[in-house]
Amino acid sequence: MFLIRQAKPQDVPTLLKLARMVYFLNLPPEERLLASKVAQSQACFKRLAGVVEPNSNGSRRHSSTGTDGLSALDEEGDFFLFSMEEVSSGGVIGTSQLRAHQGGPGNPNWSLRIGEKRFHSASLGFGTSHTVVQLHADESGPTEIGGIILQPSHRGHPVRPGRLLSFVRFHLIGLHRHLFAERILAEMMGPVTSEGESAFWDAFGRKFIPVKFPEADRFCQHNRRFISELLPKEEIYLTLMPLEILNSVGVVSRETIPARRMLENMGFRYRGYVDPFDGGPHLDALTDDLPIIRATRTATAGRTIAAESCSQSGIVSTLDDMGEFRAIETRFELTPKNIRLPAESAEILGITSGMSVGVTPMNAPKKVSPTRRTTKPKAAARRRSKA
Repeated sequence: MFLIRQAKPQDVPTLLKLARMVYFLNLPPEERLLASKVAQSQACFKRLAGVVEPNSNGSRRHSSTGTDGLSALDEEGDFFLFSMEEVSSGGVIGTSQLRAHQGGPGNPNWSLRIGEKRFHSASLGFGTSHTVVQLHADESGPTEIGGIILQPSHRGHPVRPGRLLSFVRFHLIGLHRHLFAERILAEMMGPVTSEGESAFWDAFGRKFIPVKFPEADRFCQHNRRFISELLPKEEIYLTLMPLEILNSVGVVSRETIPARRMLENMGFRYRGYVDPFDGGPHLDALTDDLPIIRATRTATAGRTIAAESCSQSGIVSTLDDMGEFRAIETRFELTPKNIRLPAESAEILGITSGMSVGVTPMNAPKKVSPTRRTTKPKAAARRRSKA
């Protein structure tokens, strides 16, 4: 079984190893920045539980850069960093994250808007079309999901821990809907080599910001103003670039294909916006249109129940008075009156009868196959089974 909890300071070395597996802007492979993100996340979980920190007046800072090096964007929005723990070993094997608002008025989130230009020659009797991109500033402050990484040894696991890592973010949104925006954004990573190089960046961004992709990545951890200061505001014709670059725009890396497919199955859509660094697609969805969020609710825990007596399964979570968040995927029996869990699941979550818990029903567990017949069915029954 796998447990999702808020990231803790002791997770930083493992998070650093995970961050070095892929190049995510929102999960930098720098120990100091990761420690800052963990601390910020812990503070946000405590606020979620109603914990008032000493020397806190409830205000947020809005400086351009903080003393810990995080950008103003990082400081302004509620930020939740999850760690996935393998219950049997206690080891951290994955992570994901959620930001309540990505930017906002005066602090835009930057992307490239893809368009098409058509030209026609009456004298020649034919025309051409060209793909163009233009820098786009989004100040609506959407909720952002991202930073999902799972240890390679656990990919393809029959329990599907990667799905839980992804879905727990929507579970939290559903439980605290008022904290989050009307739209959810997922910035998918474009093709990046194992050395951290992006062909799209070299062909496009580096022409205007003369640094390597990893260095531009590091700049983003401190301040993103340089994007609008150095990238042109005019339309740029991508058809002037090599065909392999043009064909990579809006495409995700091989490691990100399962995550994109999962989000699209949930209702996320690509609407022609890509990342200005790696050319990866931006997917989005209206928050209240997602069934997983609409299905999420709170329930009162009842007495434990045998696992084989449960007819449903999904995510169940707790958030205690000190801001300790815990969630698992488990079987349960949900009624209008309460929710009943197997004893093992209740123990992992620290649930006792009468507690309030969060629940997101998902697929019901597969029924146990009936005992194989020792005699052949009658002919009529065989014919009915083929109908």
